[in-house]
Amino acid sequence: MDRGKACLLLVLWAVAHLSSPGDGLRALRRTTGGRRGSTGLTGQDANGVPLRRSKRGWMWNQFFLLEEYTGTDMQYVGKLHSDGDRGDGSVRYVLTGEGAGTLFKIDEKSGDIHATKRLDREEKAYYILHAKAINRFTNEALEGESEFIIKIHDINDNEPRFTKDPYIATVPEMSEIGTSVIQVTATDADDATYGNSARVVYSILEGQPYFSVDPETGLIKTALPGMDREVKEHYQVVIQAKDMAGQMGGLSGTTTVSITLSDVNDNPPRFTKSLYDFKVPESTELGSAVGVIRANDADINANAEMDYRIIGSDGPGMFDISTNKSTQEGVIVLRKPLDFERKRQYSLRIQVDNVHVSPRFFSMGPFRDEATVKIQVEDVDEPPVFERSSYVMEVKEDAARNTAIGSVSASDPDGVRSPVRYSIDRRTDMDRVFNIHAGNGSVFILRQLDREESAWHNISIIATEFNNPRQISRVPVYIRVLDINDNAPTFATNYETFVCENAKANQRIQTVSATDPDEPVGGHRFFFSLAHEASGKANFSVRDNKDNTAWILTRRNSYNSLQKSTYLVPVVISDGEFPMQSSTNTLTVRVCTCDREGNMKLCNAEALTGRAGLSTGALVAILLCVIILLMIVVLFAALRRQRKKEPLIISKEDVRDNVVSYNDEGGGEEDTQAFDIGTLRNPEAIEESKQRRDIVPETFYPPVRRRRLRVCCQC
Repeated sequence: MDRGKACLLLVLWAVAHLSSPGDGLRALRRTTGGRRGSTGLTGQDANGVPLRRSKRGWMWNQFFLLEEYTGTDMQYVGKLHSDGDRGDGSVRYVLTGEGAGTLFKIDEKSGDIHATKRLDREEKAYYILHAKAINRFTNEALEGESEFIIKIHDINDNEPRFTKDPYIATVPEMSEIGTSVIQVTATDADDATYGNSARVVYSILEGQPYFSVDPETGLIKTALPGMDREVKEHYQVVIQAKDMAGQMGGLSGTTTVSITLSDVNDNPPRFTKSLYDFKVPESTELGSAVGVIRANDADINANAEMDYRIIGSDGPGMFDISTNKSTQEGVIVLRKPLDFERKRQYSLRIQVDNVHVSPRFFSMGPFRDEATVKIQVEDVDEPPVFERSSYVMEVKEDAARNTAIGSVSASDPDGVRSPVRYSIDRRTDMDRVFNIHAGNGSVFILRQLDREESAWHNISIIATEFNNPRQISRVPVYIRVLDINDNAPTFATNYETFVCENAKANQRIQTVSATDPDEPVGGHRFFFSLAHEASGKANFSVRDNKDNTAWILTRRNSYNSLQKSTYLVPVVISDGEFPMQSSTNTLTVRVCTCDREGNMKLCNAEALTGRAGLSTGALVAILLCVIILLMIVVLFAALRRQRKKEPLIISKEDVRDNVVSYNDEGGGEEDTQAFDIGTLRNPEAIEESKQRRDIVPETFYPPVRRRRLRVCCQC
């Protein structure tokens, strides 16, 4: 009895250390499916010695269960047993927690636990359950509730899966061996902490010998030097990931890696031909393209960008070349005019270079090429060409008609040398002042010129090919009319001059100047003097100041406005040119009353009227206004009289005085000829033919003989 108590105490001590305090349940777990305490062979060691599995003791608080069970019976998990179970069926075992009753079932009597379904560790790796033993009859707990775990034991049931499929990668062409391309990654859902089920090894199935893969990291690298994009650009590499460390029986997955070789500038540009020929008409406009050349470059994008330039030419500056950035073509452009008669062919040396050159490939040769371009100039029928771009001619304004003032010259630049006919564009010479000889181009005048009217004449002369009238050219001709002294000087303005009655002799009363439309080369020089016919009895004198002005001076001490109110002073003005021109200008001097300082106070009525009076135009305008007003008044009065109509009956006396007696008998109601009833109804209908009231209207109404009524009386 004491020995049994010692064993029970030992079991309780073990349970206390292997489970929660107070737990009295024990669990039996067969990890290999055998009974507790059984032994069995598990294989051989490296020396061929058989290996035996040793007995496992009781392990409380966890069970192990293989996933993906394929048997027909329910999978046995383990057994619960209470020390209070005497085997008499009084103990009932109860299981609660995750999956209790659905995934896991317990035999209430024996405490055996079974899994009812196939379990997948990748879905759930473990389950936490609670167990207790109660008295079947009293439902009292024999022991406290205990917690334990059922762990799902992993098997290799998941193949490795890559994170992408496919992978896209690029690597520069001509890369060295071992250049990293891309790293692929595969994951395995199996338990990485148990065995090799999740240990993945990478290998390459397709893509050799160009690429290789690191078996541990999955890093893909180049394995072949000098891979050329221009030879092959795209590669398909198949990578395999296998678990169980790549051993036989392991599961595997694959992915495709699409690798593209990116371009590097490893190819120089090359012309397709060494000689290019172009034909260009000589009439081609400046800036026009005369030819396009292209060099080929096996590279792409920026590595294929090229630059064209002229490195040699027998016509310097005639042509230029530029690069079309979109097509990478060289466009040859004309910079100077072409002339078939001067030069019929040009030769250019063109060089093309890569814009972006990598120093790594300098050893592969110069990245440039050269070609020769021949440009042939074609002859076209050109219009005549004038010797000058414009002409300036001069002619004196007194030149006679048909005087030649100059000539123009044009010629046909073509080889046939067609004759040229000249004419004036009449739109530039509407008044037909000039004409031109059709054969020799001499320009002459058709009428007298006047410089003061027009100092310059701008005309356009046309040159036309005789053989092809459609070929014409124009040249501007500027004709300057030279001045001659053909105008006499006159007063510069209309002077208003007065002299005071108390003026002294030799007193200045006016300063005059002159103007002349002529323009002498040395400037104007005017001379002033008193007219010869007035010098003997002159009341005033003229003093020339030698500066194109003159003073008007008095010749006596006093003047009387009552005796004479106005003086006319004739002044002769002449110029100093050849031929000399002169004119006599009359200066009107009024006599006025002045104060002691010489300020004008009052002039005579005639002078005041002449000074402050109205002009002839103003007087005529006033007179017209007065006449129009009179006409309006007369017309208004006439309209008022016309509106007053004559009344039919003016007064009662008029009625009596206008009674007309007829010595005729009336015809009664049947007599319709005696009067016009319509007239009575509408008296205005005969307003125009109304007769005088004091005359019997026999003319309009002829008398009708009627029977006279007689009264007979019989006495």
